[in-house]
This record gives sequence, structure tokens and C-alpha cells, in this order.
Amino acid sequence: MTAYAISLKCTNDTANPVLDLWREASRFETVPSMQALNYPPHLTLAIYGGIAPELPLKAVRKIFRDMPTLSVEFAGIHHFPNQTLVLWARPVDDSALRRMHQAIHQEIDPMLCHEHYRPGHWQPHCTIAMSIPKEAATAALRWAAETSARFAVTFDVADCIGFPPVEILEEVKLLP
Repeated sequence: MTAYAISLKCTNDTANPVLDLWREASRFETVPSMQALNYPPHLTLAIYGGIAPELPLKAVRKIFRDMPTLSVEFAGIHHFPNQTLVLWARPVDDSALRRMHQAIHQEIDPMLCHEHYRPGHWQPHCTIAMSIPKEAATAALRWAAETSARFAVTFDVADCIGFPPVEILEEVKLLP
């Protein structure tokens, strides 16, 4: 079954600090998870399964058509303890991202969204690595604690993708 996501992505040189972290963190993975996506650094705002793609496509067009690029400052690497460890960079100020998230859920019923991306449950984040096995978790968490990871990224495109694998269904270039 195809799932759909609405994301902000960075298609410019400000993505370099994230790409560097992807390369560094991939040493803890069996296969480099983020590079394998063939998709640039991004912030996922919503994920849907079992819905018609027209709903997220329409929301992306409406919400992002006149929106300017967004510079997001990140500080520190955090983690989600799933089956495999997920490392991610935390935005310093996520208020603009939360407004975008809210706008999406005003267009599409939040109950159709994956539970971790629903209002009240979503944690804005830029994934650094998403499949660190348990046996590498301690070393990865030590690396994350020792890595300052303070940088800013300018997100310049909003999109709707289908996955897996990642297929871009719609892109909206944000205004300069």
C-alpha cells in the first residue's frame, strides 16, 4: 500500500550540514538509511496511509503556493527509541512549522494521519539516521551527545510524495 507524506525539503547548499550528519551517523547503520531514500534533507509534516492522493496534493497546492522559504535553526541531536534507533535534529524554534502542521490538519482530517504526525503528538524533526540497530545504539547515542549539531537550513520546496519508494507527486517551490 502506498503512503503519502507532506514535507518541506531543502534543495540548496544549506542542506550540507545535514548531509554531513547523515554520512557520520550512517556508520552506526547496516545500510545508510537516509542516503538510500534518494531524497534531500526534509521535515515531514504529515503522513497518510489508505487515502486518495488527491487530498494531500490539494493541501500542498493550497497551503504552500504563496509561502516564502523558511530558515530553520537546529541545535542538538535527539532520538526516538523505536525497533531501531532514530536520530534527529531538533529545531530551536518550531512555531512556524507548527502553524504549517495546523494548516494541513485544517485541510485533511487529522484522524486520517499517522498517529505520530497528528496534532498533539507530532515532534518537528529532521531525521539524521532511521535504522540504527540495538547493538549500535549506545555508541550512536554517545556520538549524538558529543556532536553539537548547531546549524540553519533554508527549506525552499514543499512537496507531496508517495512511498515506498519515494516518488514526488507534487512540488511547490517556496517564494524567495
